[in-house]
Amino acid sequence: MPSLTEWKVPFAFQPRAEDYQYDLDQALASIVGLHAIIPPDAFSAETLGTERAGNAVVIDDGLVLTVGYLITEAESVWLHLNDGRVVEGHVLGFDFATGFGLVQALGPLDLPALPLGSSAATKIGDQVVLGGAGGRTRSVASQIVAKQEFAGYWEYLLDEAIFTHPAHPNWGGTGLLSAKGELIGIGSLQLERERDNKAEHVNMIVPIDLLKPIIDDLRRFGRVNKPARPWLGMYATEVDDRVVVIGVSNNGPAARAELKTGDIILGINGDKVTTQSGFYRKLWALGEAGVDVPLTVHHEGVTFDVTVASTDRAKLLKAPRLH
Repeated sequence: MPSLTEWKVPFAFQPRAEDYQYDLDQALASIVGLHAIIPPDAFSAETLGTERAGNAVVIDDGLVLTVGYLITEAESVWLHLNDGRVVEGHVLGFDFATGFGLVQALGPLDLPALPLGSSAATKIGDQVVLGGAGGRTRSVASQIVAKQEFAGYWEYLLDEAIFTHPAHPNWGGTGLLSAKGELIGIGSLQLERERDNKAEHVNMIVPIDLLKPIIDDLRRFGRVNKPARPWLGMYATEVDDRVVVIGVSNNGPAARAELKTGDIILGINGDKVTTQSGFYRKLWALGEAGVDVPLTVHHEGVTFDVTVASTDRAKLLKAPRLH
């Protein structure tokens, strides 16, 4: 089992307690390490691995919030506390649309819960802390550098994500703290952007406001209690105003329809598509998971129509042991 190694965020990027009007050390104590074991035959094992490690944030008594990919199909979850204790956790649920995951500790954490703030109230330029398990030496003093739409290649779209710089090197499940010491987001990705002709790394953060309408469903049902979106099992990106397939999930609908890497998606249901986000919105507007999805595809000089039978991606996953 991997332990929390001795790495540290470079001192220049660590937050300093005197720079904040809240108790920084107490707030960071609510952020724990998370280690998940996933069965080798799990659907997500091929892409996400069978051992996943990151961070999680205590938001209620024994309830921790993390990024969903760390715990998808996990058969066991362990929470590593800053005082050296390790507590077993139980996957309560996760949400594909937002990317949030919830874990219930099966033993006492004896840690304060971080209050939830308002991600909508944040502004570009706000000074924030991206907190990781291990306190100040594992956290980054950052600022919000962008708030904008984010489209992910795995059929994922946020209308407005938060982007921070400098980037946290162990970003998964980190807690984004506002100037008030409230939780305003959960770390999801590290991305590269160009600024002043130089590449710089930023973190993409899932805004906490997206959790508030769904947290009760996640606690009760393990997922949001409404029909699932149609899913194609297609990895796509945007190149020169075209949506290009860069991979397909084994046994997913796109693979069964014989879509291949390099295919260009020209249209969906007769509507032209030129952007990832436009493609996803048109896909999800067709109806619930299971709906037939008519695509117009271009491949090596040939344009053709194909109908893909969508599905609920949760059906391909090993069911977590939910309450």
